[in-house]
Amino acid sequence: MPGLRTRSHFSPSAAGALLFGAALLSGCAAPFSSSLGETAIGGLHGDIAPVHDPAILQVDGQYVMLVTSHRGSKYAFLPVRTSHNLREWYFQGPVLKQLPDWAVQAVPGVSGIWAPDIRMVDGQTRLYYSLSRFGKNRSTIGLLTNDAFDPKRPDKGWQDRGPIISSSPDDDFNAIDPNLLVDETGRHWLTFGSFWSGIKLIELDPATGLVLPDAPLHALARRGGEGAIEAPFLFHHDHYYYLFASFDRCCRGVKSSYNVRVGRSRSVTGPYRDRDGRDMMQGGGSLVLSADLEPDRRFKGPGHQAILRDGARDLIVYHAYDARNDGAPTLRIQRLDWSEDGWPIAHPLDNHLP
Repeated sequence: MPGLRTRSHFSPSAAGALLFGAALLSGCAAPFSSSLGETAIGGLHGDIAPVHDPAILQVDGQYVMLVTSHRGSKYAFLPVRTSHNLREWYFQGPVLKQLPDWAVQAVPGVSGIWAPDIRMVDGQTRLYYSLSRFGKNRSTIGLLTNDAFDPKRPDKGWQDRGPIISSSPDDDFNAIDPNLLVDETGRHWLTFGSFWSGIKLIELDPATGLVLPDAPLHALARRGGEGAIEAPFLFHHDHYYYLFASFDRCCRGVKSSYNVRVGRSRSVTGPYRDRDGRDMMQGGGSLVLSADLEPDRRFKGPGHQAILRDGARDLIVYHAYDARNDGAPTLRIQRLDWSEDGWPIAHPLDNHLP
């Protein structure tokens, strides 16, 4: 595809082989000073705001969350929070304390790291992240790996694998919002995309986490007009791959219109269709999360979701903007059940953590 740039290796001379704190860019949310303190919201306590674009992983019996972050924040870049029960969250520190030189060169003006995705692969922790500027598609997805990740020492042991896929103003896609899926056959895939021509998929090398040489770029979902679709997350359940995506607008506080929609396919490469049979390449998507689905409508613009398989249950983890706290982007978690015909249902917030 014209303009597609990928990397199968990264030279240590570009940024240094071992990172103990370097950073990338984070979502569209501006730095936010929350007054929440230890206030409990929906059963959650502790450091739960600001939280934007949460990614979640289980490590050694605890839950680990990473989010979007910005220069000048106490959270630095790729902040790590932990919980033993999904309810009480504690800030442990950042993965990176400064942006690597190659990132600043790749995306001039970059000032944060957006939309991380973290996954354990054969004992190695793989952390994908986005570098961009709001409203621009000169963007890069990078990769960090760690063979002994300790959430209590989050800045230790990371190897910088550099940029793995990039986009430029000459492209019709935007290389941000990465999500890793390992399919039922063991093949590795990266979904990504924000606005422009929508959600894309590309195959990765399982051994390295980098893009396979000459891997084709697949289109999974798009919308007409301004193309307000982003934050893809692929999840396998009962013989289907489910593509969750955030529609409409984030990052406007209580005026945010974000909502989460889903389609499914027997094949990881699609086509993905919603409950009514509409193709997601034609704007289809069945509603999963919306502010209008909450009884009190306190939390606006729910989105940038991650799905966690937690033993016998599935959970949907996302951010939403708290109308009772000046629109603070705030962590939300709900139980995700499945209808008899195989569609996800997010339970009300008063029953979200059984």
